Amino acid sequence: MHFPTLTPRIEFIHNKRLIGLHLEMSLQTNKTGQLWANFIPRRQEITQVLSSNLISLQNYPPNYFSHFSISNNFEKWACLEVSPSAHIPYGMNELQLPGGHYAVFDYQGLSANSQIFEYIFGSWLPSSQYELDHRPHFEVLGEKYKNNDPNSEEEIWIPIKM
Repeated sequence: MHFPTLTPRIEFIHNKRLIGLHLEMSLQTNKTGQLWANFIPRRQEITQVLSSNLISLQNYPPNYFSHFSISNNFEKWACLEVSPSAHIPYGMNELQLPGGHYAVFDYQGLSANSQIFEYIFGSWLPSSQYELDHRPHFEVLGEKYKNNDPNSEEEIWIPIKM
């Protein structure tokens, strides 16, 4: 699949405080469904939420992309952005998302379609003026997000160095 019109906007964000659940997984042992099935019923326990948008976040180890394999483990989060004073519900965790520049892709289609990431990492990034930065990658799942729907819309945030 080719994404000729998919040009990201470049945004700078400040540090964000996130609260949610996380699991270690690989692309081979994908536990995303299990993670979200555990998080969604509990999301109302999180108070002082700054946005109703859900955040699906991947925290990759430093050598994840340079030695890529579908069996490499990473940490995946289902979370919400909260105020600095928000209480952490029992059994949940906090993640401090470091600020910085991101390439933000407005994507419409199935979340499970890996071709968008093949385009970003295989075509767009190598031909851009940017380098991948070692910070979490995440997707913002707003009101137009529909799980397993080809008309679903989300934002894909890729950390970059200027």
